[in-house]
Formats: sequence, structure tokens, C-alpha cells
Amino acid sequence: MKKTEKGNVSYVLQSLPEIHTKILKRDVTVELLLPKGYKESEKKYPLLILNDGQDNTAVDIKSALEKLTANNQIREIIVAGVYAGDRLQEYGVSSKPDFKKRGSRAKLYSKFLINELIPYLCYEYPVSGKAADHVIAGYSMGGLSAIDIAWNHPEIFSKAGAFSGSFWWRKRDTKSRFYSDERDRLMHLQIKKGKFKSGLKFWFQAGTHDEMSDRNKNGVIDSIDDTLDLISELVKKGYRPYHDIEYVETQGGEHNHNTWKKVMPDFLRWAFGII
Repeated sequence: MKKTEKGNVSYVLQSLPEIHTKILKRDVTVELLLPKGYKESEKKYPLLILNDGQDNTAVDIKSALEKLTANNQIREIIVAGVYAGDRLQEYGVSSKPDFKKRGSRAKLYSKFLINELIPYLCYEYPVSGKAADHVIAGYSMGGLSAIDIAWNHPEIFSKAGAFSGSFWWRKRDTKSRFYSDERDRLMHLQIKKGKFKSGLKFWFQAGTHDEMSDRNKNGVIDSIDDTLDLISELVKKGYRPYHDIEYVETQGGEHNHNTWKKVMPDFLRWAFGII
């Protein structure tokens, strides 16, 4: 069926400065992107939570939303870009800090989203309350955080995306003679020890120039190895490639906003595409 254009579709930017969170014990800035006319509409909108919301302008998500919506490729959605606080402590894997004690507040950040921010957004704005309409994503450490939060809260999120996810996150330094990919990468371990969670879907992007490191000397950079190994663990749990898991390898893609900007439309079509 041929898709017809909706014409001029615009999103309005609304900043929610200094929302105080009792859980994180600090003020948080949240940047919202709302479909113009949302106040007059009677429908409930899907919700995208984006870690590192301060990067929304750099990845030009507003333009991507407007173009894809106008071309009838995605549904109208509400985006909540959560500005990062202490990224090294609030992003990570909630089950355990890494070997440098980073990620010590990741569990609290997750609780803030689940118990404070999302209920507030559902109360104040026409946000769907269904997990099937909730997606979370992020870049680098924010991508690691997004996958971790969705994995631990399938009752809240149905989809998660990671742009250049920091899946190297580990409990032991690679310089240690006891280090092992199998035993020490924290997100991989969490999935390996966990159970299949029906309804969850995952989107991963990695760039061939994300980094230069190749710790196992196999000719593939670590960021791609770590991402593919994580996908392998998900497949072992029963998640199906191309159905439950999407992987985008960006040729020449780097660990930066310019690369993530280019693949943002792909992610939005995957997350909110009109069938």
C-alpha cells in the first residue's frame, strides 16, 4: 500500500527545568518534544525516553520526527529527553558497579524513571500508559543504561535502543590476568543469568570506526564484538534476529553525534513505524 504524506507536521519543544527527584536527590532537566496540537487531541501518544537528552539538538531528532511523521512512516509520539547528571554514576548496569565503581547510582536512576518521571508524564500529558507504547534509548553509556533498564522492567518498556552502546562495561579490568569476556562483561552476564521476557525487542547500532581497540586481536573492534556478543546472549535466551533484534552496523560510523544523527531515522522507523 502506498503511503500518503500528511503534509506539514511539526513538534513543539517544551523544557521542564529543575524537576526535583527525591530518589536521585537532585534537580533534573527534561526536554519534551510534543506533536503540535496534542492538547486538542483525544488520543494517547507513544513515549520515547532518551538518555542524554541534552544531545537532542546535536542528533537533530526534531527534524527526523517531523519528516518521518509527515511522510506517514512513523506515528506521532512524545519524546522525553532526560538531561544527564553524573553520567559515570547514574548510567551503567543497575545490578553492579563496574571495576572502577562507576554506575553506583544506576539503580537509582532507573527508579527515578519508573517511579517518578513516567508517572508524572502520564499524568500531565496524553502519554499512553501501555508498556507496548514505551521505548527507551541512549548513546554510548546511555545506550547501556537503556538496555539495562528495559531488561529489568519489561512491564514498563517493550523496546530499547542503543547507539554505540558501552557494552564493554565490566567488573574486572582487562589488564588483570584473570579477566575474561565470558565472566566479566556485566550486561552480558545479566542476560546470561536472566530469563526470557516476552514482548521485549532490541535495536543496536555500532560504527566500524567507533574505536580502535581490539583486545582479542580478531580484527574486529571491541565495540562491535561486544555488541554482537550481547546479541548472541539474547538469541540464546530465545529472542529472534530480525524479529526481536535489529542490528545496524554503520560503515565508517564514529562514536559521535554526527553518526547517531544519520541513523536516528532508522531507529525511529523501527520503534514507531506504521505497518
